Amino acid sequence: MEDYIIREIDRIGELLLKVARKMGLFLDDVPQYTISDIKSEMEKLKLSLDIDAILAEEAPIMYLVEKEKLSDNGLEAFVELIYHSDLDESKKTAVLNEALNYLDGKGNYSFRLHSLSDN
Repeated sequence: MEDYIIREIDRIGELLLKVARKMGLFLDDVPQYTISDIKSEMEKLKLSLDIDAILAEEAPIMYLVEKEKLSDNGLEAFVELIYHSDLDESKKTAVLNEALNYLDGKGNYSFRLHSLSDN
């Protein structure tokens, strides 16, 4: 049973990485897309994360970790998607900082996310 749960957690992260690739995050240029674009891609992949509900949470990162059981890789992909979207800059920064605090607190230094905070 534990293996099944771990596979399901990893599946969400893999789907988020697939959305990130479709949005162009792993190309040389910084992509331009909207939150609506992210929602559309997530619907196509039948990924049941409600972006609006997540972003409405007081602590969206802790919600993803505790309620959705998102893996660290999935969390990085989610934050990167949000960071490069048209979301309000203050909300992007808050999500990024929460993710960095969470990952750094676990001893999991994210070069990808720290590079965003250095921009």
